[in-house]
Amino acid sequence: MEREAALDRVEAIIDAVDGDRMPVPVREVWVYGDVALGLDPIDRLDVYVTKDLLMRGDDADAAEEFERSHGVKGVGKSVSAEWAREHPEHLRANDAGHAAPEKCLAAHLLPNDEPVHLEVCNAPFDRNVRQRLTAALDRGAYEQVLDPRGVQLYGEGRRAEETMAKLRGGELPFPTLSGALEMLGVDEAEAAEIAEAMASSRQRQEGATVRGDVV
Repeated sequence: MEREAALDRVEAIIDAVDGDRMPVPVREVWVYGDVALGLDPIDRLDVYVTKDLLMRGDDADAAEEFERSHGVKGVGKSVSAEWAREHPEHLRANDAGHAAPEKCLAAHLLPNDEPVHLEVCNAPFDRNVRQRLTAALDRGAYEQVLDPRGVQLYGEGRRAEETMAKLRGGELPFPTLSGALEMLGVDEAEAAEIAEAMASSRQRQEGATVRGDVV
């Protein structure tokens, strides 16, 4: 993916988050990995969004309505009923048949044919980086590590225009992935193994992908 096209896609995601109704409230938008490093082209665009939960349902009748019409449970509870009525084509469910916020966000924000990965979590990026690293080290599941080299471009309703300009200019310095992991306390040999496992996992991804997480 050409770098300019990737950053244009990021801008479009921020435009949507900032201007459209979302299935769940989105508090932050980050990019991380290759696009943060200034590489051109990049293998995949990695985007991280911090979401909020719907604290209360916005329509008591929506759950029954959408379960009947679309076979999807939980509309109005896990995702906004108003959003679902505006964008029924983007409504997605998990394996249990319940509306899945991360899949709905991906359907709304990402074209299927672009190599973009969306991470969706209720926790901020830096907190989740450490949480995922600890869990991955405990289980030896190195491919589950979240690349810590991230840049926040949107937060609490405000765009980081200056940061985006620096990102477009390739002005943000970052270490190698293994170096960044060492800065988080991983020893050199294990950091190299993690970086290799993550690269292998990325090579198996195609098109738009999404991962939901709760911390």
